[in-house]
Amino acid sequence: MIDPTVLTTYALIVLGFVFMPGPATLLTVARATTSGTRVGIATGAGITAGDFLHTIMAVIGISAVIAASATLFTIVKYIGAGYLVYLGVRAILDKSAVDLGQGRVRISARQAFSQAILAEVLNPKTALFFLAFLPQFVTPERGNVVLQLTVLGLVFALIGFFSTIVYSVAAGGLGTFLRRNPTVLKWQGKIVGSIYCALGLRLALQER
Repeated sequence: MIDPTVLTTYALIVLGFVFMPGPATLLTVARATTSGTRVGIATGAGITAGDFLHTIMAVIGISAVIAASATLFTIVKYIGAGYLVYLGVRAILDKSAVDLGQGRVRISARQAFSQAILAEVLNPKTALFFLAFLPQFVTPERGNVVLQLTVLGLVFALIGFFSTIVYSVAAGGLGTFLRRNPTVLKWQGKIVGSIYCALGLRLALQER
């Protein structure tokens, strides 16, 4: 099993990492601000589920295959970028996106969850991160390497989920205040759509 000191050090590093603003944070904040805390948490849960899948891929070697193949990496990258841009354009063009009764974008927690899973899984940079980061904290002398990698991946995903809950609660409260402003209400779909498009373009332009 993983040495407790190593696991504690790893958890503290991950805690600092997940609270740094990044794509996962931006997606969560965008959803929570425009659609409420519940949808923001669902987005975070989807990202967490995606990280679980990345852990499995790292353990069974799929991430290594992606890392070794420039073509496969590029294919996955562009699929992920295209999906994010698609979500963004749809949000920008959707004129029925705002529920005037509640002042919220009409997206369910289930939709937010499934979209976040796909967005996270289709990011090859995350796959490479798991492949490069997790093994640094594995000690073969401490036992089953697969089990250690799995535990490290689960810890990362759970700490990440905690951070998205914090961001969702904060952004959800801010969103409630902002949605009282008619101008914000009118533009919120375009704002969240622009964030998705920007993240998609950022992913498309990234190199391995």
